[in-house]
Amino acid sequence: MSQLPNIENDSLAPIGEEQKTWKWFEIFNIWANDIQSLFGYTLVASLFIAYGVTGWTAFAGLIAAGLLVMFLVNISGKAGVDYGIPYPVLARASMGTQGAKLPAMLRSIVAVFWFGVQTYFASTALNLLIVTITGATGGDSYFGMTIIGWCSFLIVWALQMVIFSRGMDWVGKFLNLAGPFVYAVMIGLLIVLWNKADGQLLSAANSIFRHEDATFSSELKGFIAIVGTMVAYFSAVMINFSDFSRYVKDHKSMTLGNLLGLPLNMIIFSALALLITAGAAVVYGEQLTNPTAIVEKADSALLSIIAAVTFFAATVGINLVANFIPAVNGIVNLAPKSMTFQKAGFITSGFALIIGALWTSFISQVGIGAFVNTLGATLAPLYGIMIVDYYMIRKQKLQLADLYDESEKSAYFYSKGWNNIAVIAFIIGAVFSVSTVWVDALAVLSGYAWLLGALLGAIVYRVLSK
Repeated sequence: MSQLPNIENDSLAPIGEEQKTWKWFEIFNIWANDIQSLFGYTLVASLFIAYGVTGWTAFAGLIAAGLLVMFLVNISGKAGVDYGIPYPVLARASMGTQGAKLPAMLRSIVAVFWFGVQTYFASTALNLLIVTITGATGGDSYFGMTIIGWCSFLIVWALQMVIFSRGMDWVGKFLNLAGPFVYAVMIGLLIVLWNKADGQLLSAANSIFRHEDATFSSELKGFIAIVGTMVAYFSAVMINFSDFSRYVKDHKSMTLGNLLGLPLNMIIFSALALLITAGAAVVYGEQLTNPTAIVEKADSALLSIIAAVTFFAATVGINLVANFIPAVNGIVNLAPKSMTFQKAGFITSGFALIIGALWTSFISQVGIGAFVNTLGATLAPLYGIMIVDYYMIRKQKLQLADLYDESEKSAYFYSKGWNNIAVIAFIIGAVFSVSTVWVDALAVLSGYAWLLGALLGAIVYRVLSK
């Protein structure tokens, strides 16, 4: 590895060896928090129902997706381990010292939006906890939330501010605490349902997800759709995984953490989701995919309190992984010598406060999701471009000093700070990915839009680079 450059007052400066304190457990908990959120459970549980496949096919699809994502993040995260650089800096090698600001900012906008939304959802868990303990109803609603709801939202927002203001050390500690804790409520739910099902849960699960009319064709289509759905779910973290891998001690720790956190964690989590969903169907006569609804029907005050705390921790955890870090690094990248981690964190949290506060009453009503999905789709080809550039063009050799040099002397200055070849590949791949969001004829590819967009960007960039 090249000698680290002497970069003063740059919040995106490479991490030195003494600062690389993360091991496999921290990486494992990144994926634990990403998978084990309220939305993650609902998504996984619904896959056993929505695609009309047998339980084993859905299970195999989830494991295959975990293996594929593991492979992709091992590739995208290696530069972070090798050079200690975050995603916006890695993008400079292929896009140019100025050109990298565009994809970094697009990723930041998407992250800021979902950061606000997830803050709101985390507050609903706290709201459930307060209502369970006090028995209060919260009274009238104001802009979509009761007084208790508003208090919960502001408390969650402020708590995240405290965690984020402490820097990445606190972020890592919170992830280590929140990740394993989620399994407590799932195991608790499973025990409750097992007892109420009188030991018939396993046989019921087998019969519920058997699908007598299933054919090889329908099973294959369902398997492919499930893999595509889960890859799309993880796509946001795949592209900026170097934001986290830069803190890892060595490459072995990253790969072990990804192995345990993705396919292995997916096996355990999916098995629990499958059994809990089946148990709920047996006990309550409904195929419930929302764990909150199952907890409410379980009619256990203790379990409700544990669940509320767990859902809160899990949702804040995914906010850290998928939203806060990429948002902060994207904002810092606009002015790395004057914008600090803390300043960018306050800006991110400020926008999140507005978005989360208006989510129920306004934003969720105007269909802004398509706009955000469009921005997210534009990022797909950048993954392919960065991978081809790092592995095939540069043979994993980067000039660190030039990555932080915005002058014409930099090897990555290209044409006025923009690599035109990468920009062309970026546009071609982004047009395709965005088309899958808006063109009905391409809607069938939406689950694989990210993978195909990344592949298209990689091919165009490699051809033009020759």
